[in-house]
Amino acid sequence: MTSMHNPAHPGLVLREYLGDLSVTTVAERLGVTRAALSRILNGHAGISSEMAVLLGEALGTSAEMWAIMQARYDLWQAKQKPHRKIDTFPELLHAA
Repeated sequence: MTSMHNPAHPGLVLREYLGDLSVTTVAERLGVTRAALSRILNGHAGISSEMAVLLGEALGTSAEMWAIMQARYDLWQAKQKPHRKIDTFPELLHAA
């Protein structure tokens, strides 16, 4: 099993992809508000499935790339928070 180490927020990666394009220009082309795009770029909002599809089409990437990046980021964040101990289901450990 591989270990994830503090993955970057997908908005930071998106910022790199966009280079010198303005937030306003990108938001207009994607058909989203400038505020919504800014929240993603600044790491204050995640990339939804719908946004992943738009980004895939606009940037020539796959929608899955953005969705997986967001899922990995969210999972890593969730694992950093304290949670109660959960007992395993021994009866399910040998089922296959």
